Amino acid sequence: MKKTSTRLADGRELVYYDLRDDTVRDAVDRRPLEPTVTASEIRRDPLLGDSVAIASHRQGRTYHPPADECPLCPSRDGRLSEIPDSAYDVVVFENRFPSLAGDSGRCEVVCFTSDHDASFASLTDEQARLVLEAWTDRTAELSHLPSVKQVFCFENRGAEIGVTLGHPHGQIYAYPFITPRTALMLRSLADHKAESGGENLFDAVLERELAGDRVVLESEHWAAFVPFAAHWPYEVHLYPKRRVPDLLALDEAARTEFPQVYLELLRRFDRIFGRPEGEEGDEAVAPTPYIAAWHQAPFGGLPGFDGVTRDDFALHLELFTIRRTSGKLKFLAGSESGMNVFINDVPPERAAERLREVASS
Repeated sequence: MKKTSTRLADGRELVYYDLRDDTVRDAVDRRPLEPTVTASEIRRDPLLGDSVAIASHRQGRTYHPPADECPLCPSRDGRLSEIPDSAYDVVVFENRFPSLAGDSGRCEVVCFTSDHDASFASLTDEQARLVLEAWTDRTAELSHLPSVKQVFCFENRGAEIGVTLGHPHGQIYAYPFITPRTALMLRSLADHKAESGGENLFDAVLERELAGDRVVLESEHWAAFVPFAAHWPYEVHLYPKRRVPDLLALDEAARTEFPQVYLELLRRFDRIFGRPEGEEGDEAVAPTPYIAAWHQAPFGGLPGFDGVTRDDFALHLELFTIRRTSGKLKFLAGSESGMNVFINDVPPERAAERLREVASS
């Protein structure tokens, strides 16, 4: 992998990640951009104890542009985009409309490929490995920012999820606090460790799931399963079998195997509800919308979680879709949105069975 860092016309950082070591990146952003102005503010809810980012400048962000005006495609044929070069492998840049900025954190965009019509599932193993290396490198870089406590790499895919740009891409949020979801995990981790005499809760969950009937796929270094109390109709958790706190700690064996495992999971998601568009057959359906989210241990200390260290946390990826059946979505209505109590219409055991049924031949 070759890494090349540059600056866009308005001062934002952009980083190319290339497969070839001899790639030269010297294109200059020629757009007449004014410096980016953000108004991100973190406010804490005194009753719930969580934090909310107020970012009014995001109202003006790009919204469903036509393919020939995509800001994530390379700059070519006289059209200038967010990426100055005419082609790229993987590129990461500071979001022009960030939810978090300055002392309130940082937001980055990760473009998985320059091919506008591709998807993560259509990448080669080599391309997927390069994305993993980019996620890892950005986690390392962002963790060194003074205000950052947690780094979150994720992908929103599909208009149903709320994606406003069709180009295959994800995002990275660097939060100035420990997120509520992670805090709940750390609290459960601390309580279980104290009550069990030192047992690690993540290890116990993985051991239990691997012995059950909700395993979706298992390899030498990774395991994917539908959790016992899945919140979403089709939800898979992917764990490295050797517990590590973050992407930085993955060993070479796990990194090498990751592309095959993850790409297979994504391709199964696209087959859950029938044949994906573009494949031969009679049941063409739109690609499955999903969210893919990496959970990593926070950086720095863990105040309030007695007896727990970063090494107790287990890196894992959660992959889920809001589609509950063909043509129907799972909406977060009264119970979910009002009380944070999920009601799942698909039994986790049936979801796991279905995801095994659609395995690649």
